[in-house]
Amino acid sequence: MRAVLSVSGVSMDFGGLRALDSVDMEVREGEIVALIGPNGAGKTTFFNCITGIYAPTEGEVFVSPPGRDRINIRHRKPNQVTGLGLARTFQNIRLFPSMTALENVMIGRHCRTRAGLLGAIVRGPVTRREEKGIVERAYSLLVKVGLGRWANEVARNMPYGAQRRLEIARALATDPFLLLLDEPAAGMNPQETQDLKALVTRLRKEFELSILLIEHDMKMVMSVSDRVVVVEYGKKIAEGTPAEVSADPQVIKAYLGEESDA
Repeated sequence: MRAVLSVSGVSMDFGGLRALDSVDMEVREGEIVALIGPNGAGKTTFFNCITGIYAPTEGEVFVSPPGRDRINIRHRKPNQVTGLGLARTFQNIRLFPSMTALENVMIGRHCRTRAGLLGAIVRGPVTRREEKGIVERAYSLLVKVGLGRWANEVARNMPYGAQRRLEIARALATDPFLLLLDEPAAGMNPQETQDLKALVTRLRKEFELSILLIEHDMKMVMSVSDRVVVVEYGKKIAEGTPAEVSADPQVIKAYLGEESDA
């Protein structure tokens, strides 16, 4: 399988603090890869380096969109990265709270629209057809994530788990080939987490996605992931299948600490 994301030697400094230290990893076509580690390990910083929010201090980030040559995105802006086919959700929900669920997903289509300022003003037949298509696409994505009945509900009034799913629908609206999920199960109850796991697995197949996942729920990580990458203090300390990683002494030490002498 070809790599759709290749990260080589990525480091990120904030003043005198090195938040990431020479991290290498890749996500292959059709894979679900989990990035795990203790709090403060650098996981979200890594996502920010990939998606253009931060420009890494060192290293390279390459993506391989379907049908295109490999592209270095290290110095691309977030909107450019999204336009290339990477979409993400956030650890802290970032919806437009006063807009409806449908409107939130429609905003995700912005990077795929063709009508410019003139088209928006004149609103000719082409623009109207495009607008109709955006509404239909947004609604179909809400249905895909189980939120069809919430289409006209204001986002702030939706249950927490539904808001998490709405973020995923909005990310899917950008037509990504790589979906990055930053702690999608955070704050969910066990049933919501189980439903989310089924949703992520189904979306990978239906949309032919590769998925990079940050998650603290180890049951979800170990059951949904093809590979797991572990970071601690900004460094990669392990990588492998869920079974290999869960048995790795370095990973056990990172999560549980060293055993003290009796």
